[in-house]
Amino acid sequence: MLKEFKEFAMRGNVVDMAVGVIIGGAFGTIAKSLVADVLMPPIGLLLGGVDFSNLFVTLKDGAAPGPYHALADAQAAGAVTVNYGVFLNSVISFLIVAFAVFIVIKAINQMKRQEEAPPAKPTTKECTFCQMTIPITATRCGHCTSELAKSA
Repeated sequence: MLKEFKEFAMRGNVVDMAVGVIIGGAFGTIAKSLVADVLMPPIGLLLGGVDFSNLFVTLKDGAAPGPYHALADAQAAGAVTVNYGVFLNSVISFLIVAFAVFIVIKAINQMKRQEEAPPAKPTTKECTFCQMTIPITATRCGHCTSELAKSA
């Protein structure tokens, strides 16, 4: 059974998938940081200094009654909150990752299409009499001077 597992694990597809998952996780971390640390602060500043990670609605006060100025304060007090700012950051992070995956897949598909391009139309043909190579539009063979049938 160990031998079968080793054969399964060492197949190219499994190893490629494992590498993809690891790189995808790392890319997700980068995208999350991009959203939280680079994109959202300027957007929040443009919207009047709003910190999206601190946007929440209190459903029930905790041990210490509200209002809470930050999500961490509400959570420390044990308040029940709907954290729509954190959700908004996650949605933007997902959109960035999805767009990056779209760009990668688009590039891969474009490379595949280039590989599968139909062969170029022939520019030469063989003379039916002497078997020498002549231009495809020739009506007379340059080697044996035979008159050729007109090709369609």
